[in-house]
Amino acid sequence: MITVRNAVALAMVASALAFGPASLDVSLAAQVEAKTVLPGPLVTPQWLRDHLKEVTVIDIRDDMKRLTAEPKFNVDKITGKKTLVETGGHIPGALSVDFTKIREPRVVDGVKLVAMMPTKEFFEKAMGDAGLDKGMTIVIAPTAESVESLDMATRLFFQLKYFGDDNIAILNGGTNGWISAGYPISTDSISAKKGNWAATAERKEILATTEDVKKTLRNRAAQLVDARPTAQFFGIAKSPVVLAAGHVQGARSFPTEVVAKSANGAQEFMGANEYRAIFKQQNIRPDRSTITYCNTGHLASGAWFVAHEILKNKNAKLYAGSMNEWTHLKNPVVGLPQ
Repeated sequence: MITVRNAVALAMVASALAFGPASLDVSLAAQVEAKTVLPGPLVTPQWLRDHLKEVTVIDIRDDMKRLTAEPKFNVDKITGKKTLVETGGHIPGALSVDFTKIREPRVVDGVKLVAMMPTKEFFEKAMGDAGLDKGMTIVIAPTAESVESLDMATRLFFQLKYFGDDNIAILNGGTNGWISAGYPISTDSISAKKGNWAATAERKEILATTEDVKKTLRNRAAQLVDARPTAQFFGIAKSPVVLAAGHVQGARSFPTEVVAKSANGAQEFMGANEYRAIFKQQNIRPDRSTITYCNTGHLASGAWFVAHEILKNKNAKLYAGSMNEWTHLKNPVVGLPQ
């Protein structure tokens, strides 16, 4: 099969041969850098099927047992139609990343916090252990059985981008969408060689700190977007990882319930027009400087992805510490009367 990358390389070699060995060396070096062009921050199962040999797929989930299990279906007794009811297996050739291992405990102002933004060294090791090499075109595949699983992909996307990688997309509908489309699945164990992926930047312009949130509360230069379930926003429920129920004063709610839509047994991101309509109803401006947060920066990465990548708001930041850091450092919240 001649892939886009191979075709480009062959053309370079042919051109180089016409100009002699020195030119060939230059062309071969350029060929190494040739990358498949992604259509955007999201790709469809069909696009991935057509370009599977040209990209590196990273499967991300927190239930590693299902990587080697068969998917489960319900079968309609009349029509024979199969409906996926439980994720199983993975896309052939995919690398595997355990979501629980891409963040690390950190100490902030003397307080030990879980699931924080990792250091460069920690994240490089996690990607190397997964077998990721530098210079790859990356497609992240969540299971997409829930919004939470979609947001595992957006958190990995954010961290790769923060540390300098740009040639990344998320498989919309994830592995579930792939399975429902009838494409082949593997239940083989995934064993990776050590990869050489390395951070090339630390893009602080997309990462918000506690001080950024405090500054926003003082000058209202940015809008705060809470990406948790509605009950947590109002303080009716609380994640065990945070100390106080409620939300940061002045925040707007963009709850998990409206982040994605269900299609063919999978959760999928919507288009820009749909998100603009939802933002308008939630009094969130798609073009304003924005800081997204949740409990640990997991769900907030989905809101950041919608704002920064789908709506193209380059002034959107993720508060990775979120309510975990905010409440443990004794900052105020707005909730129900106690």
